[in-house]
Amino acid sequence: MTKEVKKDKSMVLQKEMIAKQFHELTTAKEQGKKVVYTFVPGNLSELIHAFDMIPVYPEINALQSGMRKKSGGFIKDAEKIGYSEDICTYVKCDVGMLINGNIGPFGEKIPSPDLLLLSYTGCFTFMKWFENLERLYPGVPVAMIHTPYQEEGQITAEMVEYMVKQLKDDVIPKMEQVSGKKYDEEKLKTILSYARETQELINQIFETPKNIPSPIDAYFAGVYYIGPINTGFRGTPEAVEYYKLLLEEIKERIQLGLGPVTPEGEMTEEKFRLVVEGPPNWTSFREFWKLFYEMGAVIVASSYTKVGGLYDLGFRHRPEQPLESLAEYCMNCYTNFNLPQRITILKKYIQEYKADGFLVHSIKSCNSFSAGQLAMMRKLENDLGVPVGFIESDLVDPRYFSYSNIKNRLESFFQMLTQRKLVSQ
Repeated sequence: MTKEVKKDKSMVLQKEMIAKQFHELTTAKEQGKKVVYTFVPGNLSELIHAFDMIPVYPEINALQSGMRKKSGGFIKDAEKIGYSEDICTYVKCDVGMLINGNIGPFGEKIPSPDLLLLSYTGCFTFMKWFENLERLYPGVPVAMIHTPYQEEGQITAEMVEYMVKQLKDDVIPKMEQVSGKKYDEEKLKTILSYARETQELINQIFETPKNIPSPIDAYFAGVYYIGPINTGFRGTPEAVEYYKLLLEEIKERIQLGLGPVTPEGEMTEEKFRLVVEGPPNWTSFREFWKLFYEMGAVIVASSYTKVGGLYDLGFRHRPEQPLESLAEYCMNCYTNFNLPQRITILKKYIQEYKADGFLVHSIKSCNSFSAGQLAMMRKLENDLGVPVGFIESDLVDPRYFSYSNIKNRLESFFQMLTQRKLVSQ
């Protein structure tokens, strides 16, 4: 029997925000609103808001479908029409949802796009995904902003200039054409000022696990925390209100010496502190999380919660230079960083958050995250002497989540961590 846990005010507020967002989306056509399909990493949600358009995130629809046990059928339907087993399961879930009437995870029809906005940020699949959407939605204009990969580990003035030119020459003109509105830079600056405030707040939130015990789980609970900042609320007063409330609640937990809240209540003892690389599994999300909190393991930092922006490295939107700021944001996403950069970031988390171990959750169909993960493990193990572990499943394909296999691997990993702690005492 599932235990009912009292929800914090911030949880209730976020639920209301998302419900309102989906209602606005499903009634967009009646309201005369234009709909933009785009992606989470490096998204230009502030620019979309500046034209009073509504964003839709196909990968969010996919993960929500996974959590509601709907993705498996969508994936099989996509495979029936020729999509390979090796293709990103977000893509297959999205295509399967579309050919079944585009009924979203909450049971309401998702409106067709008026614009396909592709902000390529390190994941080649996004490009092929939108090629397919372009065929499935014939006649819908496509705007692409190509984000230079940080091959040398830094952003140059030439890279920013290259992206700003794309915004001016392609993206903004198409947004003007679709929305019927002219680009308003002052309006965008106001939106970016809210975004900056939101980014500062969420950075403070994800630094709180430096406390012992950690007041939050920065991976399983963290994916809820990043929802508003990554999915259409960044740049709004509602997001600022939500993160202020969330931060207040977390600070209160710190003062009371409380650990994270799990689906079955408060964790009473923090036995292990972990840093995790890779996205979570969505089809068995609750069962997956339970494997950790039942063993007293808290994730104090994770790479996935930085997929929409590495604010802990200092990036904040700069309203005074709006287009340059948007360009730099796109380049500051985790998936756009090279392997040495990612290793450096993970080292920082392991050391600063006093982690006992490092765990990779590898995703079968996600090359963007999975490429290089074994090299990461070995480098971190050799350089820091930190115990490392490896588990594997998938994003939204239930066929690739093996509870017993993951449980066995995790038990072995935690036994190793226990032995390490005993030796060090």
